[in-house]
Amino acid sequence: MKEFLNFINGQYVKSASGSTFENRNPVNGSLIGMIHEAGKPEVDAAVAAAKAALTGDWGRISVTERCKLLDAVALEINRRFDDFLQAEIADTGKPHHLASHVDIPRGAANFQIFIDTIKSASTESFNMTTPDGRTALSYGVRVPRGVIAVICPWNLPLLLMTWKVGPALACGNTVVVKPSEETPATATLLGEVMNAVGVPKGVYNVVHGFGPGSAGEFLTRHPDVNGITFTGETRTGEAIMKAAAEGIRPVSMELGGKNAAVVFADCDLKVTIDTLQRSCFENAGQVCLGTERVYVERPIYEQVVAALKERAEAMTPGEPFDPATRIGPVISKEHQVKVLSYYQKAREQGATVVTGGGVPDMPPHLKDGSWVQPTIWTGLPETASVITDEIFGPCCHISPFDSEEEVLGKVNANRYGLATAIFTQDIGRANRVAQRIHVGLTWINCWFLRDLRTSFGGSKASGIGREGGIHSFEFYTDLRNVMVKF
Repeated sequence: MKEFLNFINGQYVKSASGSTFENRNPVNGSLIGMIHEAGKPEVDAAVAAAKAALTGDWGRISVTERCKLLDAVALEINRRFDDFLQAEIADTGKPHHLASHVDIPRGAANFQIFIDTIKSASTESFNMTTPDGRTALSYGVRVPRGVIAVICPWNLPLLLMTWKVGPALACGNTVVVKPSEETPATATLLGEVMNAVGVPKGVYNVVHGFGPGSAGEFLTRHPDVNGITFTGETRTGEAIMKAAAEGIRPVSMELGGKNAAVVFADCDLKVTIDTLQRSCFENAGQVCLGTERVYVERPIYEQVVAALKERAEAMTPGEPFDPATRIGPVISKEHQVKVLSYYQKAREQGATVVTGGGVPDMPPHLKDGSWVQPTIWTGLPETASVITDEIFGPCCHISPFDSEEEVLGKVNANRYGLATAIFTQDIGRANRVAQRIHVGLTWINCWFLRDLRTSFGGSKASGIGREGGIHSFEFYTDLRNVMVKF
């Protein structure tokens, strides 16, 4: 049985209190190991180590040397690809084809893309004439913000953690990572990589635990944390913002979503259905950017419902390393209960269940896993719970529409504003509609396509701030002005 220890100042440490909790495999419910919960002493030690590293070797090396170390981190992740893959799959239960093509490669790439960004980043400069006729030069200087608290989700554990750690370290900060209690493995394993390539002690730290009264609260309230970045549900984000108000610390947050897809009758139907299959059901629907609301122009409504039903029923559940497996379990029994409660609400509110709506019939050795069926509903009003609330499972509701104005009103009525996808071959309409939907990210005839140099983040209840490319540089550094008179 494995032990998942906290990683503090370059060393793996147990909880001083002896407090541990279980890490279970969502595929079959088996016990993977025990996680050592960080209390206030461990969080204090991690923050102190991170603060000290800012004035140690890490704070003195050049940008070029820093980038060489981070490039070595990326290379070492790829060298230990199978170790990270096994750890990620054990924690999440996701199919091998998904983790091997998305999670681990992107986890390494997140270091490399921000190495390129920091090397080419620039600041402003201005010349002016002073009242006495002389000249003054003003120029900007970017300095590390300091100790960054990184609070990570469980759906894409390595990818979304390194999405924040990569730019934070590239900018010269130090980090204390609090991974989800559901998925401790890859954040813990990354400590070995940091030591192996020679990243100074205290630069990268990991504390395990929960939110209130545990590592999450102790970390976000810590007075020596200089910035907080978080991906997760909106309610937790609100609590973190309140904690960050003490000391006026900046935050960057990607929060919940209830993302819509808008399908016009002139779309390329094959591209549309291929894409909706992924956006609605991939990773068991546990993707922040995933689609849970599908609006289809009436002439092709029945056709889309039938085609997506066929695709949902082809999402075969099974063991992660079985090539036939197309969908894994949800992350935990607790989350299974939540998703199934919405399946029940949909029936109670009068939904037509097109397909799914329950738990698949699994073989005996998998029956204790956290399985739910890919599910499609129709027939509900826009006020129904499964249309207004984020479910974070493999499901969607499909509604017809007759005009642009009608569908824009429905899409924008939701309190969330993370992402949307538009399907049409009319490029003018695509751009017109895209600019009127209140979200941070819009795809046209695609989904989950990302250029990591561009902005990433949500609107409304889906978040605050932007990361990606130069936008990460702006969050993870502090801009100072220097004025020289000569």
